[in-house]
Parts: sequence; C-alpha cells; structure tokens
Amino acid sequence: QVHLVESGGDLVQPGGSLRLSCAASGRIFVMYNMGWHRQALGRQRELVAEITDGGSTNYADSVKGRFTISTDNAKKTVYLQMDSLKPEDTAVYYCSADAIPNGDTQGYRFWGQGTQVTVSS
Repeated sequence: QVHLVESGGDLVQPGGSLRLSCAASGRIFVMYNMGWHRQALGRQRELVAEITDGGSTNYADSVKGRFTISTDNAKKTVYLQMDSLKPEDTAVYYCSADAIPNGDTQGYRFWGQGTQVTVSS
C-alpha cells in the first residue's frame, strides 16, 4: 500500500502564497506521475497540476502562471507552490500518486486525505 500525507493548507489573504507538500511512503516499487487536485464546496474534483517522473508538467488553465508543481524524488515528495492566490482557489487540495506497489504488477492511483486552502480577507 502507498500512503500520501499532505500538509501546508491554511487561511491566506488574496494575493498571498502557500506551499503544499505531499510525502509518499509505503511499499512502493515504482512511482511515476504525481499530481494535485482540488474540490471546492459543491463542485467536482478537478486537476490542478501534474508532473511525470520525467519532469513534464501540466496545469489547469486557471492556475497557469501562478502555481508551480515540483518533486523531490529522493524524498518521494511533491510540492505545489501557489502564488497570487484568489478567493476562487479556495478548496480542499488532494495529492495523487500513480504507483506500482511492491509485489504487484499493476499500477494504481493513490490519494491523500486532503488539506484545506482558504483564500479570504
């Protein structure tokens, strides 16, 4: 099993910044893609940003130029640097990892428990 633990969510004023972290642990054979998703109240979960094990990135149009995803492969950690935050960025942010557990031959998508980001004055 693969465990993901997010941290860094907080209350921040519009225009402010936050850095989310997500650390992976457990019986990981191979971990390839990692990503951040968010779900605002009453809305569906949406992709925010993702990064492949080769370093390629993809961002939602709504966060391009403001958010940056990065990884520390040695620490099995993915980060989301969020700048110029807006009230519409308020949501629960979830980390995801596509990985093959030890002893398995199939990949799965694992999810963290979520961390609340609130942007408000």
